[in-house]
Amino acid sequence: MSKNGRVLVAMSGGIDSTVSAVMLHDQGYEVVGITMKTWDYASSGGGKKETGCCNLDSFNDARLAAVQHGFPHYILDIREEFGSHVVENFIEEYLAGRTPNPCVLCNTHIKWAALLKRANALNCDFIATGHYVKVREENNRYVLSKARDLTKDQSYVLWGLEQECLSRSIYPLGDLLKTEVRQIALDMGYPELSKKAESYEICFVPDNDYRGFLKRNVPGLEERVDNGNFVLTDGTIVGQHRGYPFYTIGQRKGLEVALGRPVFVTAIQPDTNTVVLGDAAELQQSEMWVDGLNMVKYATITEGMEAVARIRYRDPGTLAILSPEGTGVQVRFSHSVNSIAPGQSAVFYEGDDVIAGGIIRKGY
Repeated sequence: MSKNGRVLVAMSGGIDSTVSAVMLHDQGYEVVGITMKTWDYASSGGGKKETGCCNLDSFNDARLAAVQHGFPHYILDIREEFGSHVVENFIEEYLAGRTPNPCVLCNTHIKWAALLKRANALNCDFIATGHYVKVREENNRYVLSKARDLTKDQSYVLWGLEQECLSRSIYPLGDLLKTEVRQIALDMGYPELSKKAESYEICFVPDNDYRGFLKRNVPGLEERVDNGNFVLTDGTIVGQHRGYPFYTIGQRKGLEVALGRPVFVTAIQPDTNTVVLGDAAELQQSEMWVDGLNMVKYATITEGMEAVARIRYRDPGTLAILSPEGTGVQVRFSHSVNSIAPGQSAVFYEGDDVIAGGIIRKGY
């Protein structure tokens, strides 16, 4: 029996998860490695070969590290749960005129649920991943916070982890810089991992063409939505588009409409297959409404609570005032923000700590 306990480590075969697993093993944990197969690229119909977390080479790399360090490794097939939840939601959100964030949904509702279930079956005390975040216990709550390496911080995509998940999670890389992780991989004898490219694509859209994915997976979509109207805010028709699901808020390129000035997608109206265009100023909004909240640092959001709100992964954040409203929260920014996209995640911070997160439903 290990002095630190038994930990189930999610291993993708990449540098971060491999270093995490070996670090925990060296620290005296009883490590069990697990690799999750979420998707078959062949089933997506794209032309690109499998890359990233769902290919045979990655499985073999993860298993090899486990064998070399003497701990067990399993492959967990979660394609059915992944497809029925993450992929169907991805399609439904675009058909509803919103811009989904499937990685958030996958992390919080599929991968961690699968990890906890298997951890219980294998009598593991903890689960661990190679994400760049920190977690601590404070005031009887488990608090998710930003990693030391802010360029790699992944707290934005993990806002949906509930208290049970956080209470059993270990993140070995939270206090490390990426450069330090690469050096550790070299010191461990994994020079190939220190040079391994990282993938930032959606795993089930390997060619990074979500429009093509929708066309291949929604029968008759192109015929159904083709030749809708581009309109200005006042309703003036200025052209025809190729289908409202193929556009996103803030998009400028690929509109194929000439108005003599730059225009952007400012709204999407699925009921009428309409895409609204406007100037850059029309993308600026000072409020939004967010629901589907997961509370992290505090149990509730109180009237007038201050927070820094991030509306996309690379967003540095904007100071805002939060007010409970219905099933969600109204967010009033200290100054206007650009391109609030319904369907994306909003994450609220107090310093480095995640207060809560949710899904943007509308901006105004």
